[in-house]
Amino acid sequence: MPIALITDFGTQDSYVGVMKGVIATLAPTAQLIDLTHDLPPQDLYAARFALLSAYPYLPVGSIFLVVVDPGVGTSRRAIALQTGQGFLVGPDNGVLSGILENEPILNAAELTNPSFWRLPHPSTTFHGRDIFAPAAAHLANGVALGELGSPIAPDSLVRLPLTPPLATATGWEGSVQYIDRFGNAATTITASAVASGPWQLTLGQTTLPGAKTYGEAAAGAALALVGSHGFIEIAVNQGSAQQRFGLKVGDRILITQKTTVRAHSGAPQPSGAPQPSSAPQPDISPTPAPDGFAAHRQYWSDHGPDWPSPRPGNLR
Repeated sequence: MPIALITDFGTQDSYVGVMKGVIATLAPTAQLIDLTHDLPPQDLYAARFALLSAYPYLPVGSIFLVVVDPGVGTSRRAIALQTGQGFLVGPDNGVLSGILENEPILNAAELTNPSFWRLPHPSTTFHGRDIFAPAAAHLANGVALGELGSPIAPDSLVRLPLTPPLATATGWEGSVQYIDRFGNAATTITASAVASGPWQLTLGQTTLPGAKTYGEAAAGAALALVGSHGFIEIAVNQGSAQQRFGLKVGDRILITQKTTVRAHSGAPQPSGAPQPSSAPQPDISPTPAPDGFAAHRQYWSDHGPDWPSPRPGNLR
């Protein structure tokens, strides 16, 4: 059973290696996958997106171990969750909220049973080593999640504040949810919102054309396109959209289909033009579909690479 690690520890220090050592001691046959250890320190939103974007690509039954934990040693809860895809282990500080927003939680527990900690009195500064890594290892060994601690209500779990996609008269309103190392800004709007035809993205006073590849824009030119993660992103070809526009997580953006865009002069639509209320709406909702990521699956099925056939409880 694979254990996939996401941390902000970097590789200069031994923190990641120590966690792996604890896992190897308790579950020597577990396969360890390093998703990333180079997240910006204490960046909960980056951890949320790293998990959200990697989650569909690991086998069913995988264990996702996420340790970005600025509140370590405080009253914040240490938790483990079970979904149809596998298990999530980490702090209850919002790093798991991307999955909470898209997947049903089958079981949830606070990691309160010291029998499954590394030591009865864990470090107050390294729960990754003393609580989270042991919990992931025990799950890999087949220990039931309920044995790890006390049950908790899924609706009590911390979710990071982030504006969900909202329908407008001409398209969709969303926000920036993550900025990668290239300066590309992933928004909360999924690919299916622009599957029906030409579109554009508005950021403040700037309007960017919707494209399919970075190369459709000249070097140094800004554009919007669907990223490999399935979300619309803001980019600069061979440059940084973050630097160009001063982007940050939470910035508001608008998506409009070009067939419903009004002239920049603010002039009314020509007589007989379709009204926004009668125009077909993209297949996306502020409330995600029950099986989670349904919009991603449908878009890539129709417009992109073949994804594996859906399986019960599997995002893919």
